[in-house]
Amino acid sequence: MLEKIIAVLASFIVGTIGATGLFGVVLMMAIESACIPLPSEIIMPFAGYLASLGHFSLVAAATAGAIGCNIGSLVAYEVGKHGGRPFVERWGGYFLVTKRDLEWADRFFARYGSLAVFIGRLLPVVRTFIALPAGISGMPQVKFHIYTFLGSWPWCFALAYAGYHLGKAWEANPELRAFMHRFDAVIVALILVGLAWYIWRHWRHRVRPGENPSAE
Repeated sequence: MLEKIIAVLASFIVGTIGATGLFGVVLMMAIESACIPLPSEIIMPFAGYLASLGHFSLVAAATAGAIGCNIGSLVAYEVGKHGGRPFVERWGGYFLVTKRDLEWADRFFARYGSLAVFIGRLLPVVRTFIALPAGISGMPQVKFHIYTFLGSWPWCFALAYAGYHLGKAWEANPELRAFMHRFDAVIVALILVGLAWYIWRHWRHRVRPGENPSAE
């Protein structure tokens, strides 16, 4: 089932970029960065393959990808900034997210937001969603875009470089796909472990009926 979904997405990505060139790279990477998991591991290698055919340069492909990341991230950032915080403040308790968690996130992004966004853009899965917490925490927008671009460009360049040198084999190359799948699996596993720890910690310290919430 998953393979069929990936095949459909790959066909859509290849067709769009093949027809529209760099604009298609910008569009596809914008969608990927707007919390819609369109795989950049397909988008950028195909862009690199087209660069190897002389349609545009490798640097142009990576830059178009990074610009797309910024555009898509802006959408997610604005959603987090204007809609995410009121939602979390009102309904966060149902998801074990407390006011204290929001305050912690605010302090974290005030101190480490630039590094978090930069590193987040270099990690699969995380890169797709990092803009939401940045927006919720009110990270300065100019700084957010600078570090989004700086983190996205090397990611886009590395994938495009792989496609550039693999040529027509970019999509079916077993070594590249196996490496990316292992990398994705490690990141997903770490996220799940972190999520499990978060739920366990908050469930243990939840406020029970009759208890004083200020003790939390």
